[in-house]
Amino acid sequence: MESGTDGVDPTTGGGDTTGAGGSSSTSGDGSTSTSGAGGSSSSGDPETSGSSSSGEVCGDAADAWATGGTAAMTAKDCYPDPFAAGVVSCALLCQTTEGPCTAATLDRQDVSEGWPGLPVRLALKIVRAESCEAVEGAVVEIWHTQRTGVYSGVTPSGSFCYGDDPDAENYLYFRGTQTTDAEGRVDFDTCFPGWYPSRAVHIHFRVYLGGDEHLTSQLFFDDALNEEIFASHPDYSEFGQPGTVNTNDNIIGGVDDLSPYLLDVARMPDGAMLASKTVAIRSSTDDALCSAGGMGGPP
Repeated sequence: MESGTDGVDPTTGGGDTTGAGGSSSTSGDGSTSTSGAGGSSSSGDPETSGSSSSGEVCGDAADAWATGGTAAMTAKDCYPDPFAAGVVSCALLCQTTEGPCTAATLDRQDVSEGWPGLPVRLALKIVRAESCEAVEGAVVEIWHTQRTGVYSGVTPSGSFCYGDDPDAENYLYFRGTQTTDAEGRVDFDTCFPGWYPSRAVHIHFRVYLGGDEHLTSQLFFDDALNEEIFASHPDYSEFGQPGTVNTNDNIIGGVDDLSPYLLDVARMPDGAMLASKTVAIRSSTDDALCSAGGMGGPP
């Protein structure tokens, strides 16, 4: 496993208003909905039957969510393209705080480092807000907690982010970067995040283009899906229901329309989650940037 001292330090700053320290674990396990910038989230089970590009026969969505982390993603060739229908909206996504739990990062697709949880393929398509044109060569960084609600890495805020698990500073789980392809797409293999007080379940991300930071924001899951997972999923049920829902979240709780921030979700034949979103960014850092709910991050 990679140490928190081995990565590349991103820009730090900003902060949520409460700590991220939920209950913790000290060792790794090792063991489609069409998306648009204004799309809605779904936890339904769409048909995924047919054949993959490798000739593998793909069945319908699994009856239950997978467990055990990204090692359970055994039917990746069967995952559909969530952007196949094209971009349906390219409204500029608003800025949010980056939070106090930024840390070093690594360029990689699988960011789990073998830790357990519901496996998630996070697919993001980066487009230009004024033209809906795909952005090739954008560097996308993501970070979120593990299922216990704890962040990894050496952060600016120490125990505020690792809670009662100081060993978390020795890892970089659920942090990573990828560079968009010609279609503006990046894919991360990760696990469903945990929760901590005052925050709804969320994923942080930043988008860099030509070395400049064009957007810092956060993506969320539908509250009904969060409730389902923390009620019945064997990797999450021990932590109870999230203490904060999207409408009470201290970042997007004041936003009239939450749909631009909600991931589109589908269950895959192997039980993994495909979570996707089209993210529209400004073409120039000189362009105006809105702030979600009046709670924007660094200018």
